Amino acid sequence: MNTASPQLPPGTQVVLRATAPGSDGRTVQRGATGHVVGPEGDGYRVRLADGRETVAARPDLTLRRAFQTALALPGQDPDAGHALVRDHTIYAAVVGSRAFGLATDASDTDLRGVYAAPAPAFWGLVKPPQHVDGPAPEQFSWELDRFCELALKANPNLLEVLWSPLPVIRTALGDELLALRPAFLSQLVHQTFSGYVLSQFKLIEKDLRQRGEPKWKHVMHLLRLLREGRDLLEHGEVRLDAGADRDRLLAVRRGEVSWDEADRWRLSLHASIDSALTRTPLPAVPDAARVDDWLRSVRARSAAESP
Repeated sequence: MNTASPQLPPGTQVVLRATAPGSDGRTVQRGATGHVVGPEGDGYRVRLADGRETVAARPDLTLRRAFQTALALPGQDPDAGHALVRDHTIYAAVVGSRAFGLATDASDTDLRGVYAAPAPAFWGLVKPPQHVDGPAPEQFSWELDRFCELALKANPNLLEVLWSPLPVIRTALGDELLALRPAFLSQLVHQTFSGYVLSQFKLIEKDLRQRGEPKWKHVMHLLRLLREGRDLLEHGEVRLDAGADRDRLLAVRRGEVSWDEADRWRLSLHASIDSALTRTPLPAVPDAARVDDWLRSVRARSAAESP
């Protein structure tokens, strides 16, 4: 999953931030509204209010609600997000290939973090950003409540942050967050891990028909994700290291494994996840009440410390 550019599901209402060619050959103006039909190449196909369609890159689309908010409410300092990350990060860790034991000489160092905005930042009309890109390259951070919300839904990206073997920042609040890790785990893992990979493989098959071969790095990470989901359901904890499958996964990345073999491996992993669900030690639902109590405690302590 690409955390730095969150995916837009079909039906999402969006506004174009730049002009684009319409399906009828006429230019679609900046500010036009529509809804996402689905991914298209490196962007999204959007059906406009007048029935036409266009294709736009993710940076050229903004959520309609966010667009309206930006026009109706006071502007936010564009550097405010980076200041929150700099001054209020409670936990950050390296994720991606370096955390999975799959790094090569060309691998980036992907840093993901969690910041806890001070309580007074929520008291005005303009709320703190729910996530922030940067300030460093390959860095992405979530505000604490958004992080907790996504982690409770068993979002793989968030769980991998919590279980990364390569922490970079750990404050006292960060330690409290890590102590809560079991509360985020549940059988929702089966849906999020297996369902995401299934949807991505369908897109890869389309890419395969168009290009003749898939993006092998993406295939490798999807297979790795299925392994992670299987191990999580079986053992009740996140295990990021590729372990004994490292060489096989890297062979997939290099394109040394046929598509049919990679797909058979995927199907086998899907079956193992289904089987693991029948005997998993994970609870049916996460302990949202425990997480909510802690989040309220964090906000209350922040408010008490504010002048």
